[in-house]
Amino acid sequence: MSDLISPSLIIGCLIGLVIGVVIMVVMSKVGLNQDKLKAKQILDDADAKAKNTIKQAVLDGKTQVYDLKLQAEKEIKERRTELTDLENKLLRREDSLNYRDETINQKEKKLDNKLRAAEEKELNLDRMQNELQSRIDGQITLLERVANMSESEAKAELMEVVEKKIQNEVSAYIHESEEEARLKAQENAREIIALAIQRYSQEETIERCVSVISIPSEEMKGRIIGREGRNIQAFEAATGVDLIIDDTPETITISCFNPIRREIARIALENLIRDGRIQPGRIEDVVKKVTKEINDEIYKAGENACFRLQIGKINKELVSLIGRMKYRYSYGQNGLQHSMEVAFLSGMMAAELGLNQSLAKRAGLLHDIGKAVDFEVDGTHVELGAKIAKKYGENDVVINAIESHHGDKSPTSLIANLVAAADTLSAARPGARNEGLENYINRLESLEKLASDFDGVEKAFAIQAGREVRVMVVPDKVDDARCHLLAHDIKERIENELTYPGQIKVTVIRDLRATEIAK
Repeated sequence: MSDLISPSLIIGCLIGLVIGVVIMVVMSKVGLNQDKLKAKQILDDADAKAKNTIKQAVLDGKTQVYDLKLQAEKEIKERRTELTDLENKLLRREDSLNYRDETINQKEKKLDNKLRAAEEKELNLDRMQNELQSRIDGQITLLERVANMSESEAKAELMEVVEKKIQNEVSAYIHESEEEARLKAQENAREIIALAIQRYSQEETIERCVSVISIPSEEMKGRIIGREGRNIQAFEAATGVDLIIDDTPETITISCFNPIRREIARIALENLIRDGRIQPGRIEDVVKKVTKEINDEIYKAGENACFRLQIGKINKELVSLIGRMKYRYSYGQNGLQHSMEVAFLSGMMAAELGLNQSLAKRAGLLHDIGKAVDFEVDGTHVELGAKIAKKYGENDVVINAIESHHGDKSPTSLIANLVAAADTLSAARPGARNEGLENYINRLESLEKLASDFDGVEKAFAIQAGREVRVMVVPDKVDDARCHLLAHDIKERIENELTYPGQIKVTVIRDLRATEIAK
């Protein structure tokens, strides 16, 4: 039975398989048809969208073309308008140029006519001048024959007459001009100098001529001299000074032309006296130590002076030379204090005049720098100062201020004039310097004698410590107009021949007294 069932099952299975395949084929065809329909639908939609997009693009392109056309037409219209305006301007300018050309042609014609007329007038003037000159020559010849005098002699006589007539006018004119210039200059200078002096004050002068050392007892003199004079010889050799030990009680005098050596000797001797150990070896050690201290103090003094004045960078060796001025005195006036005073005054006056204040201070500080070495090197302090300034590369203005502050050379800048004025102010102010009685009397006598040498002067008196000279004239010989000329001549001679501090006022007095006696 199993044999019968088996074929039928197989057949059934095959039939079922065939049916399943048929069904699958049918279903696949149905699905394929549906896909074709969908694909066709998609293609149709895409075609429709593409056509719409093309239409929209065509419309947008036409719109842009229209806009560009409108813009181009607008620009063309504007360009045409600009060209029209430019053409009109060119036409107007051409008309103007034509009018100017015609005007210039007319003016040229007028100028030509005037030139011809001027040439004719010039010819006539030349002819008339020649005729006039010939007539003048004839008149001169006639006058010379009548007057029995040549032309040169007549000119000389005429000049003499004119000179006499205008002498009074010249004197008056000189007086008026000098007075006007003096008033203006004095007003400005007095204001500037007074302001500078008010802003700066300085101590009175101190007379320092010798260095005197006080010792505790007379026994100390013997210790200083030492056995057979060994100590004093060692001290003088180490310091380069002379010790004067005389009968003056409890006093030793140090003598030396070099103020720095004298100061070193003074301090060293005071240290030795306080220490009590006085012997050649100890003397040399103390002198070396004091020398170093003094050199340090000198540099510090110069550095402080430059710092106070704020004059900028300066050579170290020049700073030391400035510091050496601390031990230099002129008529009892300290050199460093005087130089700083001149620097301050120069700087103040330069500031008032709008000049370089720092350069003016520098020139004022260095104007007497030659005095730092003039006791060691031959030459005047002006010559030495100029050499030092050139050596260390100072400004030409500074060098000229050094050379001209005593009138050895002419000043080439306003700062040089300010330094000279400040130097005079510092040296001539009350208490600045000590002047010997003999020099003072000689200066007054020279001033009176100089004024008395002029013709017509009766007497001359120097007053106010030589700051003014009053001249009494003979009224019959010197009139009022001549007084002004005489004062000017005396002033010129004083400036050229005398040396004096500050300024001297010249006053000419003409006193005419008329006396009658009634009987």
